Amino acid sequence: MSMSDSATVSQPFQAEVSELLYLMVHSVYSETDIFLRELISNASDACDKLRYEAISRPELIADGDAPKIRIIADKKAGTLTVADTGIGMDRQELIDNLGTIARSGTKAFVAKLAEAKDGARLIGQFGVGFYSAFMVADHIAVTSRRAGSSEVWTWSSSGGAGFEVASASEEDAKRVARGTEIVLHLKEDARKYLETYEIERIVGAYSDNIQFPIELVPEEGEPRQINSASALWQRSKSELKPEDYAQAYKQVANAFDEPAMTLHYRAEGRYSYAVLLFAPSTKPFDLFEPARKGKVRLYVRRVFITDDADLLPAYLRFIRGVIDSEDLPLNISREMLQNNPQLAQIRKAVTGRVIGELETLSEKEPENFGKIWDAFGAVIKEGIYEDFERREKLLALSRFSSTAGDKRTLKQYVADLKPNQTEIYFLVGDSIERLKSNPRLEAASARGIEVLLLTDPVDAFWTSARLDFEGKPLKSLSQGDLNFDLIPPLEEQKDEAAPAADEAATIAIIKASLGERVTDVKASTRLTTSASCLVAGSQGPDRELERLLSQQNRGMRTKPILEINLRHPLVSAIAAKGSDKSIADDLSLLLLEQAQILDGELPEDPAAFTARLNRLVLQGLA
Repeated sequence: MSMSDSATVSQPFQAEVSELLYLMVHSVYSETDIFLRELISNASDACDKLRYEAISRPELIADGDAPKIRIIADKKAGTLTVADTGIGMDRQELIDNLGTIARSGTKAFVAKLAEAKDGARLIGQFGVGFYSAFMVADHIAVTSRRAGSSEVWTWSSSGGAGFEVASASEEDAKRVARGTEIVLHLKEDARKYLETYEIERIVGAYSDNIQFPIELVPEEGEPRQINSASALWQRSKSELKPEDYAQAYKQVANAFDEPAMTLHYRAEGRYSYAVLLFAPSTKPFDLFEPARKGKVRLYVRRVFITDDADLLPAYLRFIRGVIDSEDLPLNISREMLQNNPQLAQIRKAVTGRVIGELETLSEKEPENFGKIWDAFGAVIKEGIYEDFERREKLLALSRFSSTAGDKRTLKQYVADLKPNQTEIYFLVGDSIERLKSNPRLEAASARGIEVLLLTDPVDAFWTSARLDFEGKPLKSLSQGDLNFDLIPPLEEQKDEAAPAADEAATIAIIKASLGERVTDVKASTRLTTSASCLVAGSQGPDRELERLLSQQNRGMRTKPILEINLRHPLVSAIAAKGSDKSIADDLSLLLLEQAQILDGELPEDPAAFTARLNRLVLQGLA
């Protein structure tokens, strides 16, 4: 169908949009005010896009009508109109933008929204704000003319299964010279949004710092501007109050929480730019999207350029805000942005400031830093692996659960080292409970050695780098050899006699039984009460990293090393029953399989494991 074809088009909504609309139409959310904030935010984006496109095509704003937003309340008709003189949409853009959600993770988002008691926070963060208008309207008509076009189109829907797109009426086309007009036919219980004081309240709370004038057109009297329309980041810190920052954060980040950290400064010198950045106090929905995109907007002399300039490294993608350059060219393209040395310098300097601010916050406002760490610690730790230059600082910022407590720092760990302890020990797994019962902890616990318990998936990756903190290497308890000989146990061990099992003979029997299932069998220095555990060699990945990579088909699993406790009765029994191959095989395989189960894995052959266990139990009963 050609773009100029004026026939009415009826189309169904994308399945996820239909689900979303059902949630909106039957909304139980208490925060219906969000619809106006979202429509104003979209109108502001349209004005930003026009201003940017007009840099290379000045004829787009040749009529002299500056970008602005108008709100018109018509009590008689029961309609609320939000109109902008921004970039506008052609017919295909109306279909694409208002009929589909072109975001990954949409299904998961809709499911999460359905569970949420108050979906307002999620709606704003996921960028589906237009649909929130169906919370208050039973019919919506969107008329739009793309800048520079003679064609005007009207999209309309009652929030059911689909929508219509048709050529606009002559009257509508005359009224919309450029941009988009959204007319909401309000539900009876939403008529309060036609009151001047309600509109002013919402604009004051959520949209005061929108950079374009927002005009309220009352039923009587002249239109008047109801927002300050100032770039708050360009103002001096001394003239701003905490509530100004809180309001700006909610507008910039589409958020409903309070910022846990605010960073506002102006850089002068070789390059001049203003910075206003926020760290949220709650986790956004899209934090772990594969693209790992940041949400800091780039402006040049108050003109919005892009929110896709990678102004901070991916491990700081939770930071929201604005960087406004005085020096970059206004017509800078995305290709130029990627290779711009000035932008690289800004990125480096701002990254340093953000980490410095996090350090200060961790010392002076530990409660607020704790909110950031609880929400974004797993993301910040990505930087330990990726940002060699700032690795020491990120390690110092990090907070860990350990056998000594929660929210432990490496500085605290090093201060509490045992005499003769030269390494920082850690274990990686999928839950604190499983790690606390892990047999690999036994020898360390017997000596009172603190062990970091790491359960975020990213922990398996950053710990694979060769790391140290204040000269103390980080060492995994599930990889390579350990030597605790110089660190005395907390209590004298009752049994200091030689191991019950002969080391060489026992290892030979177990190796013969297990064959290719393991790369080696060794006497353990990690175990005090358990019979066996599995470890990785000193070269290659740790076992948890291998497990994660194999789940994603990104690597083959190598055979582990089986470590045995020569003092354990089960191991002694293998040595004693060495002449009976069938029993020795059963016991040796049991050592391997119970170690797998303690690691949260299934034995390779669960049926054979069950039969073997039954056989051994019956022999014991006999």
